[in-house]
Amino acid sequence: MSSEQGAGAASGSRWSSAPLRIRAIETIGLRLPLPRVFRGSKYQMDTRCTIITRVITEEGIVGEAYNGDEDAAQGTIRSIIHRELEPTLVGRDAFNVEGCWEAMLPATFDILRERKLSTQAIACVDSAIWDAVGKALGMPLYRLWGGYRAALPLIAIGGYYFRSHQELGEEMEFYRAQGLAGCKFKVGGATPEEDAARFRAAREAAGPDFVLMADANQGYTLQEALQFCRLAGELDIRWFEEPCRWTNDRRAMRDVRLITGIPVAAGQSEVSLAGARDLMMEGAIDVCNFDASWAMGPTEWRRVAALAGAFGVQMGHHEEPQISAHLLAAVPRGTYVECFHPDRDPLFWMLIANRPPIRDGLYPVPDGPGFGIELDQAYIARYRV
Repeated sequence: MSSEQGAGAASGSRWSSAPLRIRAIETIGLRLPLPRVFRGSKYQMDTRCTIITRVITEEGIVGEAYNGDEDAAQGTIRSIIHRELEPTLVGRDAFNVEGCWEAMLPATFDILRERKLSTQAIACVDSAIWDAVGKALGMPLYRLWGGYRAALPLIAIGGYYFRSHQELGEEMEFYRAQGLAGCKFKVGGATPEEDAARFRAAREAAGPDFVLMADANQGYTLQEALQFCRLAGELDIRWFEEPCRWTNDRRAMRDVRLITGIPVAAGQSEVSLAGARDLMMEGAIDVCNFDASWAMGPTEWRRVAALAGAFGVQMGHHEEPQISAHLLAAVPRGTYVECFHPDRDPLFWMLIANRPPIRDGLYPVPDGPGFGIELDQAYIARYRV
């Protein structure tokens, strides 16, 4: 944390009745090569990318956050931030978060540009604005947003397809040794029979008290998803995430949850409150894992969480523990913070200089002002684009 940031945080409520004027926005792109290709159901990746966004205020507070996992589109997202969002935000009061968010929304109106690029750009800036607000008030965001709990279970996203059954078991044992509470396990990239056998190997190695979810990333047809449930349903699946292909996913997910009785999670592929609303309206989900880093920031995620309460739907968050821990800890229906194996996401394990230690499967939410994290400047310099 810089001296400017520290001065703002130490002054506590100095800015509680005065404006916090946005002066400029800075962005830094990071790109890290991964040690191997990670393959899910219908996709693969060999890099980890992110954008660090800094909202600089006239009063000396600097809001800072990192978001996203884009590679080829990273330059476009940063261009949207600087050419479209920054000009409309300079001079605005960061405390007027809703006004800032509404001022950025027109960036999503361009029908000739993939909308997710604009929603990610807004997410970057919205996150950094909230960090500035928390620092100005000297308060961690999870407390500012509701403060329901101070720690949550931390689970891994794993079970990628390059591993044998023995290696999958060893992976689960690694997560247990790190203190994690569970794993969201990749399926949908093989036949239901093969995936059920892989899932069984993970369950046998992890033990009965380890939380396991199945995550198909929209890889199955409805009938394939139902077959996987028939074969693996006895293995205590906490939830089945995005089980069916996008072409008819809401109705198919509804059928999976009603026929099998296994809870269904989805929402990461939505980029707006309206998309999450439709999942709930159609009875498609039990858990909404809306992603604030893809879908217009914490401001929009909190709206989705409020709506989920009305539908009796639990809240998750797709990846991004540096953002999600505060959001999930703030609300009563929050579930799990998600991370990756260090090989899959070095940023969580290496970029955050003050990451709190995991204790008994629980991740303590950083209790510094704002998001409460300090970024390793040497690590940034090493992987800066």
